[in-house]
Amino acid sequence: MRDQTISDFLERLAGRVPAPGGGASAALHAAQAAALLGMVARYSDGPGYAAHEQVISRILAETDALRDRALQLAEDDAAAFTAVTDSYRMPKATDEEKAARSAAIAGALAAAAEPPAQTIAAARRLVELAEELLPVGNRNVITDVAAAAEAARAAATTARVNVEVNLGGIKDEEVRAGLAGRAAGVDEIAAGAERVTAAVREEISR
Repeated sequence: MRDQTISDFLERLAGRVPAPGGGASAALHAAQAAALLGMVARYSDGPGYAAHEQVISRILAETDALRDRALQLAEDDAAAFTAVTDSYRMPKATDEEKAARSAAIAGALAAAAEPPAQTIAAARRLVELAEELLPVGNRNVITDVAAAAEAARAAATTARVNVEVNLGGIKDEEVRAGLAGRAAGVDEIAAGAERVTAAVREEISR
C-alpha cells in the first residue's frame, strides 16, 4: 500500500473489494498527521529555535516513526479484514464445519480490531505531540499543527467505529473488554485536537 500512488489507492478504496476500507483510511489519517507535524518540526529548526532544539528534535524523530508505523497499520488493517471475509467463506455444511467457521470468524474479528485499536493509540500520541509542538513551533506554519490535530482526530474517530464494529462477533470476554476500553478514550483525543485547533484559530485571528 505504501508504494501505491494516491490515485491508485483511492481507486481501490472506491472499489467493491473488502479492503482497503475505513480502517486503512483511519491509519492514513494518522500518517498524514505525523507528516504534517514532521514538516512543522523541520521548519522549526535553526538559531531562532535553539532554546527548543531538543524538544523539536525529539518530536521530529517521533513523528517520523509514527508516520511509518501508521502506514504499516494501514497495510495490517487491509490484511486483517481480508482474513475476516475469508473466514466467512468457510464451509458450514456440518456441525464440525460450523464450529470451525465460527471460531475462525471470532478470531479474525479480534485480529481485525487490533490495527484500528493501535491507530487510536497513535492518534492519541500525535495529538499530544501537536499540543507540545504548538507553543514552540514556527509561527508561519502553525495552521499545519491544527491540520495535523484534525487529521489525528479523524484517525481516532474513524478507527473507533472500526474497533466497535468487530466487538459483537468476538467471543472472548477479556479480549472484547480490552478492545472496548482502548476505544473508549477517543472523545478525550478529540477534545485534545479541538484545543489545538481552537488555539491556532485564536492566534491567527489576532
